[in-house]
Amino acid sequence: MFSPQADRRLPGVIKDKNRASAMYGYQFYNMQLAARDNGFAQFAAMENHYNLLYREDERELIPICRQMHVSLMPYSPLAAGHLTRPEWNSDSLRSKTDRAAMGKYDRTQEQDMEIVRRVHAFAEKYGVKMQQIALAWEWAKGVTSPIIGATKASHFDDAAEAFAVRLTQEEIAYLEEPYVPHRIVGAIDRNPEEGVRLLDVKK
Repeated sequence: MFSPQADRRLPGVIKDKNRASAMYGYQFYNMQLAARDNGFAQFAAMENHYNLLYREDERELIPICRQMHVSLMPYSPLAAGHLTRPEWNSDSLRSKTDRAAMGKYDRTQEQDMEIVRRVHAFAEKYGVKMQQIALAWEWAKGVTSPIIGATKASHFDDAAEAFAVRLTQEEIAYLEEPYVPHRIVGAIDRNPEEGVRLLDVKK
């Protein structure tokens, strides 16, 4: 639908002809209308940034996706590993060096740790891993296919076992209650100047 040259000019990142990623709600709405009005295939899936520690797309983008019957396949469903352990950081190389993850999450570490603690408490209650609670929340929110990053085959087994966890509405509300607004990560309304870093560690 778009040439590679046109893709680079679009504020949202276009993955393929019917999957879009990381944009503001109004941008996605306008792109869907443009596709419809020009006889192009409309987007069928949204690959957005969405997890218990980052829920800004609930304001506009996700409601628009539901209105247009677009499935959700979010990236970073485990918040760069923060939803898989009771401590904020680990001894892993990624935890020590991933500046993009630091830029996404470290500014709200103090507030977000309360959510992490609640995920941990439910994991102990149900006798499952924290990532299974975090993914069960995603299923409960209508996510179709979260994109799981894995370094071991067992990580996929862990993710599949999240289907067995059924959170109640009260538990979902309890997990969500400590959330505070976050700065927007992923969506942009203009291309940055050359050399500008969009994400950086907490100053």
